[in-house]
Amino acid sequence: MESAAFDYDLPQAAIAQHPAEPRDQSRLLVAGPPVRHLITRDLPSLVGPGDVLVVNNTKVLPARLALEKPTGGAVEVLALEPWPGQEGCWEAMVKPSRRVANGTILRDHGGRDVVEVREATGQGTRIIAPVASGSTKTAERIEDVMERVGAVPLPPYITAKLANADRYQTVFADHATSVAAPTAGLHFTNEVLKRCQTAGADVLSVELAVGVGTFRPLEADNLEDHDMHSERYVVRPEVWEQCLTAKRVVAVGTTVVRTLESVARTGAMSGRTDLFLTPGDPFHAVDALLTNFHMPKSTLLVLLESFMGPRWRDLYALALDDGYRFLSFGDAMFVERHGMPERQGKAVI
Repeated sequence: MESAAFDYDLPQAAIAQHPAEPRDQSRLLVAGPPVRHLITRDLPSLVGPGDVLVVNNTKVLPARLALEKPTGGAVEVLALEPWPGQEGCWEAMVKPSRRVANGTILRDHGGRDVVEVREATGQGTRIIAPVASGSTKTAERIEDVMERVGAVPLPPYITAKLANADRYQTVFADHATSVAAPTAGLHFTNEVLKRCQTAGADVLSVELAVGVGTFRPLEADNLEDHDMHSERYVVRPEVWEQCLTAKRVVAVGTTVVRTLESVARTGAMSGRTDLFLTPGDPFHAVDALLTNFHMPKSTLLVLLESFMGPRWRDLYALALDDGYRFLSFGDAMFVERHGMPERQGKAVI
């Protein structure tokens, strides 16, 4: 299938620059049929006894580091995740990478040496290592550097300044492992979650560390040639067992879909997944999906078509005509898996 099939015209004015206030006032397009126009606060009316609502409880790291070379030149470092096999080291995006030689020591704006930039990984990233600094001559962990001088990295299409960094975190954010938010979860308040439980649904959590690859567009002409990014995930066994026995599994976001469908395919409760769901792929775990409106030619749109078929195009056109807000700080859709056989539960393929 050609990647061009997942392109559409997204006007700049439709890209939300600020989150809805309060969170649960974001609009919610219920795919139906019939199509309904609700707000996130109405979500409890869409769930009921026997349902499980599954969220991604990952927290966004303050991973963007504005640093300097010894010469004073500005360097931006985006720490991605720990680098295996080299204790204390991380994989990172470095800009401008070409002008930063291996072994360059970068300092914060207070003049403290914080990281050494090492070799390229072959994936467009570099390895960074902590360096000893100050009178104690001890190295500060990369995690501590981020907490001290880092900032939460916003997606590149959000150019407005975010007044409150917590608005790019979900209310259930727990483990700081991601460089991007699981944005479908940004619509939730604690009150909405409690009302979903009152309606009879259980609220469960999984963890998938959202990587920078989530913003990477489809670059190959054909879907089968796309090199899907890999992300770490963890699902507690008791959560998986409850999903297997649920009347309906409602995933909050595409990251939850990828997590649960990865477990269904491998049986592994933790690890890395590069699962790329494309049209025609079966779904073994998820019945309904709450998801934002996604970027043209993205893997997230491919997943959406895999889940609900090509009708997303008409719904996106309707949403644009009706003034819905798109992408990370935008509005959301609620869709049920359509035209597919009943989910296959424990089956591992």
